Amino acid sequence: MFTTLLIANRGEIACRIAATARRMGIRTVAVYSDADADARHVAACDSAVHIGGPEPRSSYLRADAILEAARQTGAQAIHPGYGFLSENEDFARACAQAGIVFVGPPADAIAAMGSKSAAKRIMEKADVPLVPGYHGDNQEAGFLKKQADAIGYPVLIKASAGGGGKGMRIVESADGFNDALASCKREAASSFGDDKVLIERYLTRPRHIEIQVFADGKGQCVYLFERDCSVQRRHQKVIEEAPAPGMTVERRRSMGEAAVAAARAVDYVGAGTVEFIAEPDGRFYFMEMNTRLQVEHPVTEMITGQDLVEWQLRVAAGEPLPAAQDALRIDGHAMEARIYAENPDNGFLPSIGTLAALDFPPHVQFVNGDVRVDGGVRAGDTITPYYDPMIAKLIVHGSDRDQACARLAQALGQLRTAGVQTNVAFLRRLVLDQAFAQADLDTGLIERRHDALFPPRRNASAGELTLALAALMARLGRPDSDPAGLAAPADPWDVVDGWRVTKSWACTFTLLDGDAAHALTLHRENGSWTLSTGADQPLPLAWRAQPDGPGRYLVRARLDGMDARAPVLVREDSVHVFTPDGARVLRLHDAVAHASDEGDDHGGSLAAPMPGKIIAIQVKAGDTVKAGDALLVMEAMKMEHTICAPSDGTVEEIFFAVGDQVVDGAELVALTP
Repeated sequence: MFTTLLIANRGEIACRIAATARRMGIRTVAVYSDADADARHVAACDSAVHIGGPEPRSSYLRADAILEAARQTGAQAIHPGYGFLSENEDFARACAQAGIVFVGPPADAIAAMGSKSAAKRIMEKADVPLVPGYHGDNQEAGFLKKQADAIGYPVLIKASAGGGGKGMRIVESADGFNDALASCKREAASSFGDDKVLIERYLTRPRHIEIQVFADGKGQCVYLFERDCSVQRRHQKVIEEAPAPGMTVERRRSMGEAAVAAARAVDYVGAGTVEFIAEPDGRFYFMEMNTRLQVEHPVTEMITGQDLVEWQLRVAAGEPLPAAQDALRIDGHAMEARIYAENPDNGFLPSIGTLAALDFPPHVQFVNGDVRVDGGVRAGDTITPYYDPMIAKLIVHGSDRDQACARLAQALGQLRTAGVQTNVAFLRRLVLDQAFAQADLDTGLIERRHDALFPPRRNASAGELTLALAALMARLGRPDSDPAGLAAPADPWDVVDGWRVTKSWACTFTLLDGDAAHALTLHRENGSWTLSTGADQPLPLAWRAQPDGPGRYLVRARLDGMDARAPVLVREDSVHVFTPDGARVLRLHDAVAHASDEGDDHGGSLAAPMPGKIIAIQVKAGDTVKAGDALLVMEAMKMEHTICAPSDGTVEEIFFAVGDQVVDGAELVALTP
């Protein structure tokens, strides 16, 4: 076994690999970009080497800088994690030439499976079933459209070298094919350096089931059962689970043996995942093989009791597989939810900024246990536009699927974030959704259950407003409505019990809940507190706010005999009330700022929803457009985002050119309605 391992990645997977290496007594080396100098993965390793600028192409995709870092630190092996260089055959070969172990499959296996088109030809020869489609080398747009027409719509355009939902579009009819093809090719070239695509028949209500395979250099190959990854948004996985609900013993064996055959067809070594698409009648088809560790590998670890990173390291060191096929067993059920900085109510648009709070559920164990978190960021870290906006993975284990669902819903209700928008509340709604609970799964579940998963926004309740007000009073020095609960101040002028000569005190706080403004009048009369909202009659109020860190309080309030309690975070101009249904964010009304904004007329301007780069402009000044027409395309966080006209109008001016970097909120287009 090697003694020093360089981890050529960042975020949660780098931290995950470091944890296993530390347990095995292996020294770890991190690499980091300018944006990651203070990142958690840097602190998780024994040493770290700076490798370049914030953009991946200037750092984590620089094979030369990573190899030099390995030489400088004496690393005998490099673990690439997933993404970045993990499936780069040239990097695997460069490691071998430098005498450094690449913790992954042979370069030839990466090459064979790296092209989805080539992989499907190999699978066809190995008698692995394939989805009908075109997987050839002819990339001329007219030819590809003819292939799509022949297959029949809807079709799926997919980047040949891709993964993670990037460079992938569903095309419902011939009219939208050319635009979708151009977009796929741009995104594929940007993400993978290769704009080749393949065309496949798009299956309706399919399930996405993948098989974890593992092979060593001594001819052994096993499958560690399946994962169901059907719950997706924008072709990216949201919740994964193992084993797949409804999987029969016969079908599991059939899919497992097909996956092993796929691995053997390319002389595979190491961890790999063979992904299948399955139809309701049980038929399944090969989609692709990922020649790396998957993001969702923890659910396999949870049900098998095996550490897959340890398996990778042992196989890379020349050891045999730690277990044979007949020794592997399934124990219970596991689920993983991906916690992202994104706004589900706005098309899952990524959110950037400083993570002001990140509190995981109590009793979390970061490697083993029934509730586990694999994370790569901490409170105070910044979610930047340069990398995938994943915050953490929340993984639970139960004796069966129902218990796993219950534990995941409970853990999501206890997870607290602030500073950026997240998908936590959406994930909890999804886990509690009737279709998900009944395992009525397919890749279109989120769209199919849209109304239930995206309910109308609920106004702040009286309890949430009261808890926010109590926390604000605590910040002002009044953590308790009962004077007996307050320590006597040293200076009588520091008394904050609300005493007045007239025995009466009142103050109005205005809290903004989205577009709604709530005027809360707190009143003290002869030692008793009341609260009124608008024209309502004052109601008796009592509260206690226990400090729980800077700006944090554990608040209990009683309004007219009704109790409410929750953790609350008070920031400069906002109050975050954390409930199991998610965080209620209320903002303090600033009358001066509000007055200065009145009269501002932004007309029909369109602003950048996040920092990014302009990669395509579809219109020019003077063009007439209709609502929904594409105006330009931005790239941010490795994904394309199309900016569309909000209404019919005329393009007056375009403020940026292709290739320009733009900041969050920058005005992109002036549009006259």
